[in-house]
Amino acid sequence: MTTDEHADRFTVLRPLLFTIVYEILGSATESDDVLQDSYLRWAEVDLTTVRDTKSYLAKLVTHQALNTVRAGARRREDYIGPWLPEPLLIDEHDASADVVLAESVSMAMLVLLETLTPDERAVFVLREVFGFDYADIAAAVGKSVLTVRQVAHRAREHVQARRKRFEPVDAPKITQITEQFMTAAATGDTERLLSLLAPDATWTADSGGKAVAVRRPVVGAEKVARCLIELFHKASRTPNLRTEMVNCNNTPAMAVYGGDQLEGVFLIEIIDDKITNFYAIRNPDKLVTVAVPRRISR
Repeated sequence: MTTDEHADRFTVLRPLLFTIVYEILGSATESDDVLQDSYLRWAEVDLTTVRDTKSYLAKLVTHQALNTVRAGARRREDYIGPWLPEPLLIDEHDASADVVLAESVSMAMLVLLETLTPDERAVFVLREVFGFDYADIAAAVGKSVLTVRQVAHRAREHVQARRKRFEPVDAPKITQITEQFMTAAATGDTERLLSLLAPDATWTADSGGKAVAVRRPVVGAEKVARCLIELFHKASRTPNLRTEMVNCNNTPAMAVYGGDQLEGVFLIEIIDDKITNFYAIRNPDKLVTVAVPRRISR
């Protein structure tokens, strides 16, 4: 077997492998590191011993992802303010017709997955999103098939009890609501802004203590509206500030630049034509790879 064959097999499956790791870690940067390390291990494997390349590589990257989670547990505990997943710039050629895939990388789902244990998260992702059988998942997480079945059931119930109804993204509608929101916030039209917000709308900002941002979620339409109008008022007095619409995590998002510097990515969750959540990623460490379009797959 040649090095080229190792590379070819890995390259074909890379979008799927990246998606698995990203959904376990919530970090594109760390996912890149995991895939690089996994490839180095894969390059040493005797391919004549590999019966199913997809299962083998999924097991390999899952194992490495779980090692990364455990190694970074202390950093997460010491994190300043709310922790949000890194935004993921989706390749414009990726189809969003796959509802399961679209939901699995949505910011709302990734935030929910953060409430699971690492093993629960890995089992849920491999089973519910990618459809691996229990034997393969057991090998990936180093547990018995019986235990994996129990973990899968527990994780599934946890997610179903907490997630709101998910519908396929209607990009034009979301873009329209987003534009209406931006106009209302920029002009200080509180009444119009309130009409776009769900009563329990929430603003969550992730700065890691490295950028100016509220350190606790803001909950309630009126409080969020005041927060937004104040932010837009400050932004209007900041020179060279511009906003671009991008597709992050399979939904329209706002990338805010100060000159050529990316200052933040803001994602909006919309349910029943109402804005339910704002996710503001301001930590510069989480914006490093946002400019790189990603292909995802399952």
